[in-house]
Amino acid sequence: MSCSLFQIAELDEDRHFELSDYQGPVARWCSGCGDHSVLTSVQRVLAEADAIPERTVFVSGIGCSSRFPHYLRTYGFHGIHGRALPLATGVKLSRPDLDVWVVMGDGDCISIGAGHWIHAVRYNVDMTALMLDNNIYGLTKKQTSPTTPQGYSSNTQPYGSWLPPMNPLEATLGVTNASFVAQTAEWLPAHLFSTLRAAHEHRGFSWVRILQRCPHFTADIFGDAVKDPSRVELLVHDDGITAPGLDRIIEHRTAHDPSDIDAARRLAEESDRLRLGLFFRDESRPRYEETRHLPHLTVDDKLAALEKELDRHAV
Repeated sequence: MSCSLFQIAELDEDRHFELSDYQGPVARWCSGCGDHSVLTSVQRVLAEADAIPERTVFVSGIGCSSRFPHYLRTYGFHGIHGRALPLATGVKLSRPDLDVWVVMGDGDCISIGAGHWIHAVRYNVDMTALMLDNNIYGLTKKQTSPTTPQGYSSNTQPYGSWLPPMNPLEATLGVTNASFVAQTAEWLPAHLFSTLRAAHEHRGFSWVRILQRCPHFTADIFGDAVKDPSRVELLVHDDGITAPGLDRIIEHRTAHDPSDIDAARRLAEESDRLRLGLFFRDESRPRYEETRHLPHLTVDDKLAALEKELDRHAV
């Protein structure tokens, strides 16, 4: 019995999913790793959105966080170091009907993957990109990363990191055509979930920096903020991130309209407090998959064009 695409779409609309539908094997991250919190929040977002597992794709590079695709019952692509974004872009451009997520670490995204990161922001392809930032190379056992605090000792710089850390928020907000930039923290699950849900609902390239603890190598970096909520500041607005229950925990709040990119850039600068929330959102920014114009080619057309090109190089 055959089904038309219309019938398949109708069947998809009748399907509903639970959290367990997205849960894969037991995650092998260390106990206390922030990746566990992020994974749970992502699964909650997928379940709330009734995301169809076989039309959902997670792409990652190399690092602890990049094991993400292994722990989800969706399609996944575990790529090479720093190359998750071009791989995900290729998936989305080839199959615009798929729901594409990208998961990277701080080294994976803004060190070896820096060039891809900048251009992915500029291309503004419709997908959700998560940068899990623990300020260190964790998988390879404590090497300095671009976000390691100055003076922090590591196995590659035992006398302390020589340079001031890179500010990924400032850099992302400075890229032409940025359309969604947010920051959250894994130890505040309500804020984490609300941020990921907003990123997933955004039409365009959603870039979320997630501050996370590494229990073995950088447990102390965000330790003060975990113990003392006065070190955290929330960006609040009717069009921003709303996280229920945080009113009683986080007292420091700053009103910020996420449509104001100049204000977003000022707020992204270093502060005594960790600023969490939606820095910028603009769905009117052009999306690459909708602005490029390519001829519609059948499979036979593509094969013929490939053969013609190969014939040009025959000797």
